[in-house]
Amino acid sequence: MTREELDDVYRKAKPGQLPQGDTRGTAILAGAPFAGLFAGLARRFAWQGKVFDSFGPNFENGVAVNKVLPLGLNLIVAKTYRNDSWLDGKQTNVIDYSGTSLLARAIRDEIREVSPGLYLGKVWWGKRRILDFALEMPAPKTA
Repeated sequence: MTREELDDVYRKAKPGQLPQGDTRGTAILAGAPFAGLFAGLARRFAWQGKVFDSFGPNFENGVAVNKVLPLGLNLIVAKTYRNDSWLDGKQTNVIDYSGTSLLARAIRDEIREVSPGLYLGKVWWGKRRILDFALEMPAPKTA
């Protein structure tokens, strides 16, 4: 999809509840000729997703930790909460590094649930949008 198409999907989605637990991440370089290669390399060497611990009456607050480096180390903590999106002004789930990380303090992520267990995210560096990403909750295990 192009960035504009992803933005349309995001605008139509509701925030949904914040994920709980481990998610699988995919970095999205929308519309780029080698987007699939970029996503594969990013997952293998840089970023594999996030681990969420959400709380509150509707699980609308919490923390998220990024899984990074080839080993999937849990590093780079962020606060999570509901607020207005910088993209369209509607409610979204914010992943805010400003008060928790020296390395990523200028980063703000936003996610909305586009289908059950699948979230589309936007990455902001300051007020400039730099990347899209997806987070997927693992399917429930059956006995």
